[in-house]
Amino acid sequence: MSKNDTEHAHNFHVETCDIQCVHPEVVQQAFNNMPAEEYLYDLAELFKVFGDTTRIKILYVLFESEMCVCDIAEILNMTQSAISHQLRVLKQNRLVRFRREGKNIIYSLADEHVRSIINQGMEHINE
Repeated sequence: MSKNDTEHAHNFHVETCDIQCVHPEVVQQAFNNMPAEEYLYDLAELFKVFGDTTRIKILYVLFESEMCVCDIAEILNMTQSAISHQLRVLKQNRLVRFRREGKNIIYSLADEHVRSIINQGMEHINE
């Protein structure tokens, strides 16, 4: 391991207790407040959607304005097919919605929660 690798690994070392002890009140409260397994699964699935840079870019583009697939593809320099595929994932996860306007399908953010999630993520990484 190089010196830089060692320093990098050291920066992410997780500290643990020197002794093994359990705090029953804290454990019980955390256990009681834990959401049901299906909610945790759904939350994990939602966060997986944010794990793709293209989908994040699409959401950022839609911060500005609602727009059609053609416009999004032009902005991101991608094919309409590639954009449509990612929009399908975003739509299935209720992060975007669409409406028909003549022959065009216009996409927009599903609601303000989407903007809030992205903004919170940006604040977190900028700390």
